[in-house]
Amino acid sequence: QVKLVESGGGSVQAGGSLRLSCAASGNIASTYCIAWFRQAPGKEREGVAAAGSDGKRGYTTSMEARFTISKDNAENTWYLQMNSLQLEDSATYYCAAGEVIRCVSGSWKSGLDYWGKGTLVTIGS
Repeated sequence: QVKLVESGGGSVQAGGSLRLSCAASGNIASTYCIAWFRQAPGKEREGVAAAGSDGKRGYTTSMEARFTISKDNAENTWYLQMNSLQLEDSATYYCAAGEVIRCVSGSWKSGLDYWGKGTLVTIGS
């Protein structure tokens, strides 16, 4: 079992930045795929970014210029740095984990095996 806990959400003005954290614990394998998703009210969940244990990163094209996924090598913590935030970035952001093949294949966007409870991001005008 893998436990994921997100933090770092909050309210920020448009144009600002936030850094979200995802702390992983439990039986996380040495080969993994960690991804960030988001879901706004009334909208479908969408993938934001993914990081595989092979060092590769994947992004949804529309977010790649403003969002960066990274990992704290000392701990099982992943980050999502979000810059130039826009009103449409308002959503609950979720961290998810699965096997590394999901990152390699690009199928992470359809969802992974373990999920956190999410952290709310609100962008104001």
